[in-house]
Amino acid sequence: MVCLLIVFEQCVLTQTKGGNSNISVKSTVDVAKEKRIPVSLNLITKSPQIDGVLNDEAWQEMTVLNNFYQTQPGDNTAPSFPTEVMIGYDSKNLYLGFKVYDEQGKVRATVAQRDAVSDDDNVSIYLDTFNDRRRAYFLQFNPFGIQSDAVYTESDGLDFSYDIVMESKGTITDKGYTVEVKIPFKSLRYEAGKNKLWGVHIFREIKRLNNEEDSWMPLSRDRNGLLNQSGFITGLTEISTERTLDVIPSIILSESGERKLSTTASELPGQPTTQNFRFLNRPVKTELGLNLKFTLTPSIFLDMAINPDFAQVEADETVVTANQRFPIFFPEKRPFFLEGIEIFQTPVQVVNTRTIVDPDYAVKITGKKRKTTFGLLVASDNAPGNFSEDERNDPDLLPSIAPFLDKNSTVGVLRVRHDLGLESSLGGIITSYDFAGRFNRLIGFDGRIRANQKTFIDFQLLGTSTKDEFFNPQTGVTENRTGRGFGYFLLYNNQGRNWTYRANLRGLSRDYRANVGFTTRFNNNRHDYFVQYRSNPKPNSRLISWQVYNSVRPNFDFQGRLQNWTNETQAYLSFKKQTYLGFGNTFGYERLFEEEFGRVRSATNAGTFFGNDGERATKKSSFYFFGGSNPNKKFAFDILAIFSRGVFDFDFGAGPKFPRVSPAALSDPFAALDPGAGNAFDLSGSVSYQPTDALQFSLSFTKSRLIRNDTKLTAFDDNIFSFEANYQFTRFIFLRTRTDYDSLQNSLRGQYLVGWTPRPGTAFYAGYNDDFTINGFDRFNGTPNRGATLYGRTFFIKLSYLFRKSF
Repeated sequence: MVCLLIVFEQCVLTQTKGGNSNISVKSTVDVAKEKRIPVSLNLITKSPQIDGVLNDEAWQEMTVLNNFYQTQPGDNTAPSFPTEVMIGYDSKNLYLGFKVYDEQGKVRATVAQRDAVSDDDNVSIYLDTFNDRRRAYFLQFNPFGIQSDAVYTESDGLDFSYDIVMESKGTITDKGYTVEVKIPFKSLRYEAGKNKLWGVHIFREIKRLNNEEDSWMPLSRDRNGLLNQSGFITGLTEISTERTLDVIPSIILSESGERKLSTTASELPGQPTTQNFRFLNRPVKTELGLNLKFTLTPSIFLDMAINPDFAQVEADETVVTANQRFPIFFPEKRPFFLEGIEIFQTPVQVVNTRTIVDPDYAVKITGKKRKTTFGLLVASDNAPGNFSEDERNDPDLLPSIAPFLDKNSTVGVLRVRHDLGLESSLGGIITSYDFAGRFNRLIGFDGRIRANQKTFIDFQLLGTSTKDEFFNPQTGVTENRTGRGFGYFLLYNNQGRNWTYRANLRGLSRDYRANVGFTTRFNNNRHDYFVQYRSNPKPNSRLISWQVYNSVRPNFDFQGRLQNWTNETQAYLSFKKQTYLGFGNTFGYERLFEEEFGRVRSATNAGTFFGNDGERATKKSSFYFFGGSNPNKKFAFDILAIFSRGVFDFDFGAGPKFPRVSPAALSDPFAALDPGAGNAFDLSGSVSYQPTDALQFSLSFTKSRLIRNDTKLTAFDDNIFSFEANYQFTRFIFLRTRTDYDSLQNSLRGQYLVGWTPRPGTAFYAGYNDDFTINGFDRFNGTPNRGATLYGRTFFIKLSYLFRKSF
């Protein structure tokens, strides 16, 4: 027997005409009397067919969960329409059946791609399979049964990069829609058996009704957290414990070409060499890979890969790179690293698996035993020593790269976290990076403390030791030495029904390095003090809810010098028909120190900045507004506009189209950097149109422009257009095209992809990418080019297949 146990106080449930429920909410959120009674789930004797029609006898054996609450925009009020959920299991699978009532013809559904159903009406379930109130599977389904899956953590929310193997199908009826789901236990990490509990949340969203969210469990806005308000299932004692081996062989065939530059020496004395361009077509390249996953226990997994399939099917989006001081983060998309990635996440990003570029092999073991979660990752990456043919043949470059040629880096990560009490935890992490005599070691200690029902405290302390090249701003020389650094993170988060108070403090010292992680800035302390007020939603009003916040963000280095500070105030309004509008302003101050850009000035050296001052400072302010709407399933748009004053031009220049425009550079293009303030305008927006359930178009636009105050000249003006069209022939077969245009380089990039993705691990893709400039500047010598110039193209075919065997 399986029991459902709810631990809450009592509320009053009465029936109205038509069978709808009125819920009378007291000062504290209660649970209906019947939900405090254990609910039994029997082991079903016959498995249902997953066809989207709830007519199999097996569904009659399952437990029915109903009496949902409207939790958004309502506050545990009666839902607009009833929802019923049937749940049961056999020895190998967990079954879910959703009977969702709605008006005929009003259900919003499209033939969407996987993980893209959030704009449709949908049902979802959170499965906290360890009942640790920290992590849960999130499984979501639109009315056609198209899947979206993620891992939810209380600290980071939903991560949709995670995929599990399951089966689902849905059908739209004249009374709403039905969805059937089969989830193999072998697809989950879990603990089961006598007296073991799983946390459960079940939701239903109705998009046209102001994004109405109905929950099987009531949710208290006076309590910070989601999984700590779930119901529970127990008694999953008849599960067949199997060890599962997943084998995923893959093959990638690709043919690419690129524009090459060669020089020819003149036969006449004193005459310069001439530059010649040619388009080089490379031979077809074949890459074979093998991924293996073995279930050691239902809660511990071993992943191995030999020459793994780490190729991205789609390129990263085009972003503004002009006037950027710090690196830009791109998320991980490769399947091997996404499995269990949440285990390696900490408050400071000390693990960024995109630093492992092209591994020959990788091994990973992840899991949970009782209250301890752990993960170990080891990889050998050939990318750091894999230099191009041109680099190997360059006599000037060869001496500097010779020590690193064809050598691999070795990466290791160990992560352990132990649960304390109901919702607190302590953890540690160690990372290691070795390459050609250079190394980086990092050790960290972190934790989360539940202070009370409204308050969490997160913290992390880090120490690093690195043997690598460090730039010395006093001498202007890069020194090969060992540097030791440290970092810290502290978050106080108090969130209640209306008010949120948050203090976030983090800092990284000058010699802090995390070669396996992602770091934007060293020698920096970044603090954020935040307060927010949220109104009580009024579901039947034109203005459903509003909120306002203020944030103060000082930044200073470890010498105690203020680097910048910002005060931001924002208001946000939520209206009917999924429409929102917001506006805000910032003001503050920013300082630049030349040691962050190069050598500092001295009695014998002029320094990195032009003139007599090694520091620049400016007052800054901005006003912005944003808005968007999704009034129906065919149309949606959003927009953000920012008007700023006192924004620094760092005097880097932005390519041949926008050379440096500082006073110093105008007199001498090779002069020292002369940063100066200016006025900036940033605009971004997107619009999407879906004429049919299967066809969708989207267009996005980003503009970023900066004009200096001193010279009145434009430092850069970048305009990026992205157009995407997607057609879903079926749930699993699609055609997608994307075209990106960047005015800074006059580049035009096309991506064309057809795919078949019936389940995670099994996929077929055929794609073509190209890269043009249109009336742009040559990327080798900066001279103008007329017409279209092709710089690169790639055609590829990628095939992988999941073989699953249970023992």
